Amino acid sequence: MVEEQEEVTPWSKRFSCFGSLHLLRDLPHRDLHRLARKYGDIMHMRLGLVPTIVVSSPQAAELFLKTHDLVFATRSPHEGAKHLSFGQRNLSFVEYGFYWRDIRKMCTLELLSNHKINSFKSMRKEEVALFIESIQEAANNGHVAIDLSDRVSSLSVDMNCRMVLGKKYRDE
Repeated sequence: MVEEQEEVTPWSKRFSCFGSLHLLRDLPHRDLHRLARKYGDIMHMRLGLVPTIVVSSPQAAELFLKTHDLVFATRSPHEGAKHLSFGQRNLSFVEYGFYWRDIRKMCTLELLSNHKINSFKSMRKEEVALFIESIQEAANNGHVAIDLSDRVSSLSVDMNCRMVLGKKYRDE
């Protein structure tokens, strides 16, 4: 008599178009943590139709991001990225290769160097001071609730635009 095998992973009960999304509820990070405790630090799932590897420990992450980084460096073609990023040519969406290495080197040396970051220190201080001032002003005007997520998002956009374009997003 052949015994039925116990189900080894939860994703064998997946629906074809939803993958394992039904396993993730309101707090997906906690659901993934629970699954990692049960099935291990490295899991293969399908999130919708996308095959996904979930890595849940620093040691496993180091294997993926340092030791075997070239294996996982390629990005799947993405239709939206083709239209929004000039044919998938920006650093976030370009496939691994000579162009990716060149653009990464340029970003590291020209945009993200300590010298370049430090050159914008006074601008960042100024923007944060304006941010705090706007929150204080809103509080003094009797606003009970202040949408901080919107204001932090605006702060981030303003700082990035000033660094790249030399002016704020909303400036004329």
